[in-house]
Amino acid sequence: MNNKAELEQSDRGYPTGMVLWLLRAEALAVFAASTALFFLSGGEPLVFAILFFAPDLSLVGYAAGKTVGAVLYNAVHSYALHSVLAVAGVVTGLAILWQIALIFVSHAAFDRSLGYGLKYAAGFRHTHLGPIGKPAPKLQLNSLNKET
Repeated sequence: MNNKAELEQSDRGYPTGMVLWLLRAEALAVFAASTALFFLSGGEPLVFAILFFAPDLSLVGYAAGKTVGAVLYNAVHSYALHSVLAVAGVVTGLAILWQIALIFVSHAAFDRSLGYGLKYAAGFRHTHLGPIGKPAPKLQLNSLNKET
């Protein structure tokens, strides 16, 4: 299943190769299942549309620093919090709670299927699925023009 190049890259601290694609395909399946379950359970399309991107409001945490941003983002994009919300909805009989949980699971899975993983405190682009985006350009101090 893993080729030689994948085995050589296995110590990077994040998945690569086939494992990365498997995790992203798995997330796509969770996205499809949670979205379908929401609508099959009678969920309102307008509620889904309004709340689908609500978890991204957690990005505001990065205004307070990388660590706070990562903790807040991960809390909202982890399946654990949504599982608790879903169970609370089932136990209390409040369908809206588990429907919101399904929307948030759908969002988190959608993000992961695109490669946006849970964040490390090192910065937004450092995720459990590997780095995202372009690295910031490095400032080169030796490149000052010297007149000769």
